Amino acid sequence: MTNDLLIRSHLKRLRLPVIAQNYGRLSKEAAAHNQTFQEYLFALLEGEVVQRDENAQKLRLSRAHFPVIKNLDSFNFNDIPSLNKALVLELSRGNFVEQHENAIFIGSYGTGKTHLAIALGVNACRQGKRVRFYTAAGLINELLEAHAQLRSGRIEASLSKCDLIILDELGFVPFSKEGAEALFTFFSSRYERGSLIITTNLDFVRWKEIFGDEALTGALLDRLTHRCHILEMNGDSYRFKESMRRKNKT
Repeated sequence: MTNDLLIRSHLKRLRLPVIAQNYGRLSKEAAAHNQTFQEYLFALLEGEVVQRDENAQKLRLSRAHFPVIKNLDSFNFNDIPSLNKALVLELSRGNFVEQHENAIFIGSYGTGKTHLAIALGVNACRQGKRVRFYTAAGLINELLEAHAQLRSGRIEASLSKCDLIILDELGFVPFSKEGAEALFTFFSSRYERGSLIITTNLDFVRWKEIFGDEALTGALLDRLTHRCHILEMNGDSYRFKESMRRKNKT
């Protein structure tokens, strides 16, 4: 067997596909530019590492189950003057996730809460963090279904591995007493162990409308708002303004 075939065989066993694909071309470039062995080796390893990082990032984004991919650079902060832009940009650095802090976006319909929540989640994925996106109703249904099928432990273990969980549209859809209790248990399990981003159209004083019990709501808010960044997004519909801008361009 020739050296080339042996090299390809070894690289296949070591699972280094990028090096296998490029070592021949890079060796010719190294010879042409009189590069050292170390420079050639660095170029090989860098290509493999970059590709693995890209693959890992794509996997994290896929596992997050975002309904769409959103980024901060496509959000027009001028449309929502009540929003603390500096705080959003600070949150995008991801330190709040590392410190197990929460972020809650409160505002009326269409003001871009979900856009920003997803954008922060996408940034977290790109920073190497494990993220999961849910609607509030979707998570409650999953929790109740797991309880009914006696597999609560499995979903709890899965959720506990997430560095950041995004809970969208809290308060948009009413849920049962069992759903409220399941959500309370979930929030309690995340307390100081993992971060949450929550979007809601209801001020805190109205959360009793969702959870029903005043004492439970108070205990819940006590946990959620401890070490929490609260962002108010009041104003005209961001989606409506975006739609009008697109129409004016056509």
